Amino acid sequence: MRRTSVSLPTKQARRDPHEKADRYDTGHREPGILEKLQQAGMNPAQKSRWLKTTAIVVFVLFLFYYLSPRGVDYYQGVSQSSGQGSSDSSLYGTDKCTKSYSRDKPIVQYVLMIDAGSTGSRIHVYKFNNCGPTPELEKEDFRMTEKSVGGLSKYKDDPVAAAKTLDPLLAVAMEVVPDKLKGCTPVAVKATAGLRMIGADAADKILKTVREHLEKDYPFAVVSEKENGVAIMDGSDEGVYAWITTNYLLGKIGGPDESPTAAVFDLGGGSTQIVFEPTFKALPSGGMPEKLAEGDHKYDLSFGGRHFELYQHSHLGYGLMAARNSIHLALLDDIYAKEKSLDFLKKPIRNHPCINAGQSDVIKVQLPKDSQLGIGELELNVTGPAIPAPAQCRSLAEKILVKDAHCKLAPCSFNGVHQPSLAKTFAREDVYVFSYFYDRTKPLGMPDSFTLRELHDLTHTVCGGEETWDGFSHLPEALDELRGRGEYCLDLNFMIGLLHTGYEMPIDREVRIAKKIKDNELGWCLGASLPLLAKDSGWSCKVTQVY
Repeated sequence: MRRTSVSLPTKQARRDPHEKADRYDTGHREPGILEKLQQAGMNPAQKSRWLKTTAIVVFVLFLFYYLSPRGVDYYQGVSQSSGQGSSDSSLYGTDKCTKSYSRDKPIVQYVLMIDAGSTGSRIHVYKFNNCGPTPELEKEDFRMTEKSVGGLSKYKDDPVAAAKTLDPLLAVAMEVVPDKLKGCTPVAVKATAGLRMIGADAADKILKTVREHLEKDYPFAVVSEKENGVAIMDGSDEGVYAWITTNYLLGKIGGPDESPTAAVFDLGGGSTQIVFEPTFKALPSGGMPEKLAEGDHKYDLSFGGRHFELYQHSHLGYGLMAARNSIHLALLDDIYAKEKSLDFLKKPIRNHPCINAGQSDVIKVQLPKDSQLGIGELELNVTGPAIPAPAQCRSLAEKILVKDAHCKLAPCSFNGVHQPSLAKTFAREDVYVFSYFYDRTKPLGMPDSFTLRELHDLTHTVCGGEETWDGFSHLPEALDELRGRGEYCLDLNFMIGLLHTGYEMPIDREVRIAKKIKDNELGWCLGASLPLLAKDSGWSCKVTQVY
């Protein structure tokens, strides 16, 4: 079971003005201020001036202490974007307010989150204001590395080169974050599946070099090693942070709205994550448990003064790219079982049911160590069937889900993994699917919400090839997508198989696709950044000069 707590501003307790001092009159009274002044030999005019001066000083100190937001000294006089002085409309870097809601937090805070993925790195520069009880995301700047640069894992033999690939991203942060706030802006680098694949030693050298580069060459505050500031991110955190991001942007957490939260289904390249807040209602027959079973799938989260018990799981090896490889392998194993020879690998593979009908493509298949097909990587020419075969492709997709695997803790979704029933514990709430779910459906003209049945129908249309693509004639970009990607039939079949067969989501259940909410990117980065706004979150402000 995992626990995460995200602290939010609270009003600081003040001394009770009616609190009595722990002293009592014992018969001896000390002289008062006026008597002391008289004893000092002051005349009435001098005493009056002294008292007035003292009263003014005390009043000014009172106003400064109670009306000034604590911790904003570093931020005063900073304009909203340039950091070169002040402007009347944005004295503290925001037009939303002129005073922080909490004296313990500055009016404006920035957070830098670098997503070091397997194919490239991306930076999110988040700007928050603390005008209300919950930090408000005011702006996001986003940049990713060029495709030719690749991810950190591409430079497994050159850690210095790997670290320098982040420089173009950090240049954006240097431009966006005001100079006076840079030293109080935390930066974190979280790597995903790519670095796991190059081995622990190579990954550790890269991460160590990245940290040294950030600490030595940039003014930002690097999040500590204890808080995994520059590290490979755990799969469970990736899913939960994506859940926080989605529900925060929807206004379902961190604010007054306590409506049911949304589920998130994130389909990456190497893994896929599911996170939702199940509702258990005990039935008279006792057919339903009263709460979520204990285990690694249970994630306790405190956010915005509320507690959530989330179900989460990261299915490693079931991201879209990994699933492609597994489906191709399943087909090749079936052919080998029939042919009893590897000679078929020397010629094109015809009638591949997961390739768009009548279309040819070149695929690469990574062979596992124990494969009967050999070792290393195969590059094969494949052709789709003359007669569309989406059902056969769906069968291959469901085969890799291993639905009949032993289920130690029932109920299970697939591959023997425990999961509460979506139909029973999450029947009506919103479901958001993103990443590759979005990338493969939105270009084909799918609306922001659709049912799994509509996704099933789209899959049949795509698998049918050019003869069935008349419905895309008004979408030239969709036709370009389909013609340039022979594995589109495979991708959609895996998605419908994962959602309907794997997660056992009803065929008429509606899902929502999104890349952004309120013009902010979805994914785990924002959810991982919000905890860094709290005190004692693993970084220290570098600024020592008060402006």
